[in-house]
Formats: sequence, structure tokens, C-alpha cells
Amino acid sequence: MSGGPAGRGQRKKQQPWGGVRPFSIKTKLGALVVVSVLITTGLSVIAVHTKTELRFITVFSMIATLLITQFVAHSLTAPLDDMNAVARSISHGDYTRRVRESRRDELGDLAQTINVMADELEAQDSQRKELVANVSHELRTPIAGLRAVLENIVDGVTRADPETMRTALKQTERLGRLVETLLDLSRLDNGVVPLRRRRFEVWPYLSGVLKEANMVASARASIASGSGSHTRTDVHLHLDVSPPELVAHADPERIHQVVANLIDNAVKHSPPHGRVTVRARQGAEPESLELEVLDEGPGIPRTEWHRVFERFNRGSVNRPHGPGSDGGTGLGLAIARWAVDLHGGRIGVAESERGCRILITLPGPSSVPS
Repeated sequence: MSGGPAGRGQRKKQQPWGGVRPFSIKTKLGALVVVSVLITTGLSVIAVHTKTELRFITVFSMIATLLITQFVAHSLTAPLDDMNAVARSISHGDYTRRVRESRRDELGDLAQTINVMADELEAQDSQRKELVANVSHELRTPIAGLRAVLENIVDGVTRADPETMRTALKQTERLGRLVETLLDLSRLDNGVVPLRRRRFEVWPYLSGVLKEANMVASARASIASGSGSHTRTDVHLHLDVSPPELVAHADPERIHQVVANLIDNAVKHSPPHGRVTVRARQGAEPESLELEVLDEGPGIPRTEWHRVFERFNRGSVNRPHGPGSDGGTGLGLAIARWAVDLHGGRIGVAESERGCRILITLPGPSSVPS
């Protein structure tokens, strides 16, 4: 058995030996019978020519047959012991052990099947853990914002005026929507999460996202909630939409996830009194959209570009910049990539003279993935 983990479900299924196997168990058992008969016959012939007593020939024949049978039996039972040990490990939650696949018989096929099963179970276990982390990350933001607003009202920091209550209501509504998407997230890796695409105006939509980000950050900063998202209020958010009447065709809730997570990441890594710009432009197709989120932070080394959107990756920057920022969970950009992928779009790090520039391309309704 090899102790190393397989590629998290990426093992390619090899085709089992089809047709007549040259080293199948049936062939081996048949060969055992033939060899036993030949040994007995050969010893009998020798006994006739040498006038040896038959009882000695019978004993020698039985010993030789038992030795050969023991050898063949060991070759058949040893893989079963390995498979039993691997199956026991899997039942205890250890998906890293594998069975050797060196045999070219039915047991080799069984070992291959067990290894594929272990790969799939390992991948599902990893996806389950990542799902819990994703859901926790997404639920924490509206919960922290709602708690901040309510605690400010209770402590008398702010009044329960209509504007403050609208902020609380918006967070409550967002929390409800996120809870409703829990089942959708559980089907994330199956590619069957529904998209509720619609046509919307980009300027008022993104303006609302930025306003909400500012209000939540201010509320968090006032109580230092430590929720895992930024609490900085010294970073200025700037919106640049051209033309002003720009429209897009996408799922607003998913795009909210993308923009909010990118803004959160950009603010964390911005210098004191820095600036984060959200830029929107018309794409190559009607109602397609190109979004950019730019910051003035240290940027991302080119060698890290391919790892930026991996889950739990926090980059090579040792610590975020400015007061009130933290390292986060390394899930925000992974969630952004997931939402963009659902739209059939592209997201990646782009060249920038300063800081980090994330470029998103969303297709129009004529390119909706099937």
C-alpha cells in the first residue's frame, strides 16, 4: 500500500482488463490443477521405473501439491488483506491509503475500483469541508453588519432612524438570500447551481454595492467586531462606469458576491488613505460586461497569479496594510471565481502599473452557457 494521498478525485479511471485475462484467477486455478496432476503423474512414472513404493510417491506428491497450493493461495489472499486494511481506514475517515494495482487479474480490477472509490470519497470530504467554510464566510458578513448596526442602536451610538433601519433590513434580506442559496452551494461542484439572470443598470447597482460596503465597514469599525472582513474606513471607494447608462445581463446576487469580495480584498491590502476603484465597461457583445477592481497596495507577484483564486490561499503578503485589516480566510477570491465561472465568464489578475488589478469578463445573453 502506498501512504500518499491521491489527487483529490483526479485519478483517471483505467479500463479494467477486458476479455480473457492472461493472468486471471480462473487461469491460475486451472494451472494449479494441471501442475498438480503433472506432478502426481510424473512421480508415478518415476516410481514405476525406479520400483519405488507407491506410499512414498503419494507423500511426495501431496507435499509438492500443498506447497504449490500454498504459494498460489498466498498470492490471492495477500491483496485481499491489503484491501481489507484500506477499507477499514476509509471507514475510519482516512482517505489517504491506496491499494497496489500491480496485478493483472480480477483482484487488480477490484484494487483499482477501491482506489477510485477512495479518490472520490476524499474529494467529496474535501468539498464538504470547503462548502462549510464557504457558507461560514458568506454568512459572517451580513451577520456581522447586522449585529454592528443593532449594537450601535442599543448603545445609543446611533439612532434608529429610517436610514439606519434600512441598512439593518438590507443586511437581514441579504442573510435570508444567502441561507436560501445553501442548497445551491451544496451542488456547486455539480455545475447545477441556478442563475437568475436579468437585465439591470450597472451604475445604480454598483453604487449600491459600494455604499453598502462603506456602511458595513463603518459599523464594524465602531465596535471592532473582528468578523474576518475589513473594518477600515480610511480607504476611499471610487466607482467609474462608462457609459453611465451601461446595462448588463447577469445574476445580480452572484455579481454582488464577486464585487463585495473583491472590494473587501482590495481594501484589506490598500495603504492608509488609499483608493479602490471599481470600473465597469461594455464588453465585446451586447449586454456583456467588463469589470475591474484596482487597488494601490503592494500588488501580487506574477509567480502567484495562478494561485490567487485557490481556496484558502492568502498570497505571499505577510500582513495586510493599514489599521483594522486582517488576513481573512483566503476564500473571498475563490468565491468570486466560482460566481464568475457560473456565468461562463473569466476572472484573473491583469497587468497594472500600481497595486493589484482584477479583471472580470461576463458574457452577454447570447453567450449564456448551457
